[in-house]
Amino acid sequence: MDIAIIDYKMSNLHSVQAACRKVGLSSVITSDQAQILDAKIAVLPGVGAFSKAMNHLVELKLDDCIYRFIESGKPFIGICLGLQLLFDESDEFGKHTGLGIVKGKVKKFHFLENSNSKHPIPQIGWNKVQQTSTIWKDTFLGDNYNDDFMYFVHSHYVVPEDENIILSTTTYGTTEYCSAIKQDNIFATQFHPEKSGKIGIKIYEGIKNKIG
Repeated sequence: MDIAIIDYKMSNLHSVQAACRKVGLSSVITSDQAQILDAKIAVLPGVGAFSKAMNHLVELKLDDCIYRFIESGKPFIGICLGLQLLFDESDEFGKHTGLGIVKGKVKKFHFLENSNSKHPIPQIGWNKVQQTSTIWKDTFLGDNYNDDFMYFVHSHYVVPEDENIILSTTTYGTTEYCSAIKQDNIFATQFHPEKSGKIGIKIYEGIKNKIG
């Protein structure tokens, strides 16, 4: 099995699987630890509340499975909430502890005003990803370009302690925030590659090429 899509009972799983299928990646939607650990790559997608997601991961013992998979050195991918869950904590509906694999916090957007236009929460729709000083060449963004448009749906954003892991930033209103990271064998995005049309599919093609 190429890809294990981690099922913790609150994710947008089937669109990720459809993107895998489109580029010829075999995938399984699963909460079975053995299947996840046996896969070449694991994907943690996510839609929903941070605290509820963490509770589900713990109840299903998937938190330990994620730690073990990442320790194996195989590529691990987080998408949207799946990115945020990797961090130490979130301020969504109070303070909640995350997986603590990536040092930093998850913070909420506030209503912003810029040139008399409002920026509602959540941010829903297309926005640019802008390359940082970190080179994309050897990452899953290697076939993408600065200022590519990706699809976002989120009310919170991550603030890594180590800015060197930030691959891209995105600006919403007056807030410039981290929209993709690479830390060791972890690649994670705030945007949804599987919902970002041909531009997002390039990421899945990069995953396919990585597997070879």
